[in-house]
Amino acid sequence: MIKKRAVGDCGVSVTELGFGCGTFGNLYRAITDETARATVDLAAEAGIGFYDTAPFYGFGLSERRLGDALRGRDGMVVSSKVGRLLVADGALDTGAMRDGFASPMPFRAVYDYSHDGILRSHEASLHRLGLARIDLLLVHDIGRANHGDANARYWEQLTRGGGFRALERLRDEGTIAGFGLGVNETAVCLDALRETRLDVVLLAGRYTLLEQDALDAFLPACVAQRVSVLVGGPYNSGILATGTRSGGALHYNYDLAPPAIVERVRRIEAVAEAHDVPLAAAALQFPLAHPAVACVLPGLAGAEQVARTLDLYRADIPAGFWRDLRAAGLLRADAPAPDAAAA
Repeated sequence: MIKKRAVGDCGVSVTELGFGCGTFGNLYRAITDETARATVDLAAEAGIGFYDTAPFYGFGLSERRLGDALRGRDGMVVSSKVGRLLVADGALDTGAMRDGFASPMPFRAVYDYSHDGILRSHEASLHRLGLARIDLLLVHDIGRANHGDANARYWEQLTRGGGFRALERLRDEGTIAGFGLGVNETAVCLDALRETRLDVVLLAGRYTLLEQDALDAFLPACVAQRVSVLVGGPYNSGILATGTRSGGALHYNYDLAPPAIVERVRRIEAVAEAHDVPLAAAALQFPLAHPAVACVLPGLAGAEQVARTLDLYRADIPAGFWRDLRAAGLLRADAPAPDAAAA
C-alpha cells in the first residue's frame, strides 16, 4: 500500500511515491512503446497513482506514451508542464540525440511563458496525452539556473505578460486542479511565491541526502503558504542510486560528479553499510520526512526499475542510521528524518 498525501489546498492527493516520465521520452537511451506501457501497468497495479511528464520530454513522446498507458484508468493523477511550445521542423535530424533525448518526434522546443503560450501549451498537451484533464500544471525550467541572463525576459512573460494569469484562470475555471513550478532551483520559487498563489513546486535535485539548503528559506516558505513540494531527482542524477563503487561514470546534477561530491557520497555509503541500509533506499525515503513534501518522483524506465523502487520505498531504515549521519556532519541537524525517533 502506498500512502497518499494532499497537494496544498487544491483538492488533489498524490501517492507519496510517484513516477517521473522523462524516461518515456527516451532520456539518454531509447525504450519501446511496449516497455513504456508495461512499466505503467506494473506501477499502477502496485499502487503508484501519480505520473509527471512534460512536452520537453522526448519532444512530445513522453506525453503520448503516458496517455496511451493511462487512458481508461480511474483515479490517476497527472502533471505536465508549460513554458515550451513544440514546433514542427522537417529539417531536424531525429536520429541524433537532442537535449539528452533519443526521440524520433520531429519537433523542436521554443520557450514561451506568455499568457497565450501557456494556454496553447496546455491544450497541446491534452491532445498529445489523449486525456480529458491534466490535474497539475507546472511552469517548466523558469529561472536563472536554466536561462541565465535571458531569464528576465521570460520572467516578464510569466508575470506582466500574463503567464501566471493564464494559470490562475485555468485553476479558477476548474480546468486544472492546481499549478506551480517544475524547476531545479529554489530562488525562482521564492520569487514566484511573491507573485501568485502556488499549489505545488516540483523541485528536482535540491532537497536530497546530498543537498539540504532548501531548508533555509524555501521549505519554510512552502510550509507557511501551504505549498506542497514534489521532490524530483532524489538520486541527484544517479550517484545516490549507484554509489561510488559501480565502476562506471558517476553522475551528479546532469554532469560528471566532482571529487568533493564523490567523497561525500563515499562517506554516506560507509554509514549506510554499517547499518546494512541500501544507499538508494535512504535517498528515496529521506525527502518524505519533511512536512512540505507530498511525493518523491524517481524516473522509471522499465518493470525492473519499478520493482526495485518499490523495494527501496518499503525498506526498513533504523533510526541509528540517521543519527550517525548527523553525528558525521552528513545530514543537517534541522533536516527531518523518516524515523521520528531519529529526529
